[in-house]
Amino acid sequence: MEPARHSCVQCPLLACPGLNSPSEDRRRLIDEFKMGEIALDRGGQAVIQGVRSAHVYTVLDGVLIRYRLLDDGRRQIINFLFPGDLIGLQSALDESMTHGVEALTEARLCAFPRDRFRDFITRFSDLSYDLIWLAAKEEAALEEHLVALGQRNARERIAYLALFLVERAEATCRTDGPHRLNLTVTQSQIADMLGLSLVHTNRSLQVLRREGLVTWSLNTIEIPDMDAVRQYVQFDYAAKRKRPYF
Repeated sequence: MEPARHSCVQCPLLACPGLNSPSEDRRRLIDEFKMGEIALDRGGQAVIQGVRSAHVYTVLDGVLIRYRLLDDGRRQIINFLFPGDLIGLQSALDESMTHGVEALTEARLCAFPRDRFRDFITRFSDLSYDLIWLAAKEEAALEEHLVALGQRNARERIAYLALFLVERAEATCRTDGPHRLNLTVTQSQIADMLGLSLVHTNRSLQVLRREGLVTWSLNTIEIPDMDAVRQYVQFDYAAKRKRPYF
């Protein structure tokens, strides 16, 4: 653990428009429960598949990916994690992780003791409700990803993913201008997430750029007209309520 840490009472995430912060009293209690913070470089592992983590984490800064490894080394990216998201909840239920979590950017995580996390949450009905709400929304996000894989064509899948990432970034203070996210995502990673070949991914990105819907380079995702892309992929994340966090 690193000695330097942020106070939960003055949490940097308080300013994020898409996050619903705990009350000041709750933040004081969370600050007392918090063990510290860890910093990850790009590519650093927060949790490892098949291992029970000693901690539960909240993302304080950065973007990470949740992924599943197959026995032959192939990898499926399951989701992207942004500030306020929980990591390691399976370990809090005394189970080994069925997935790994890797930093896509430099990241900082708040660490909480796994063995006392369940007792801490169950002491407060509002925190328990928030945890259930987050689990339900994670399930809804995975449903939307399945719809993208099963029903959307390649261009729609990529446009949907870009929209999802930019809207989550806007909600968590991660954008670098109007509807613009600086994030290094390779075409191979896009293909991993969406079940596409590299050739199909490249061609689809070119079409989306020509049509003025999505400009996705190695380091930047930019959507000139968010409403046009929402209509294009029939997806409206903006209608969701603010996400609670710990």
